Amino acid sequence: MERYRNVSGDSGVAAYEIGDDYVAVRFKTGVAYWYTEASVGVKHVAALKRLARRGQGLSTYISQHPDVSGGYERKDPDD
Repeated sequence: MERYRNVSGDSGVAAYEIGDDYVAVRFKTGVAYWYTEASVGVKHVAALKRLARRGQGLSTYISQHPDVSGGYERKDPDD
């Protein structure tokens, strides 16, 4: 995973990984969530990719969109 830039300095996101049809987000708690086009939709995955690359707004976007925050496909505390 790539370290999240955290432009604002107060994000709960530590790292992310971008694939063709998913974004994996590791929070500072150590838990990683996979958001896929199948689980949250193409529009949301595109937004997550953009925000991850920008290093700002990723955690806020996830928390403000219930279909994203509850729509992860996989949760992995060990990866």
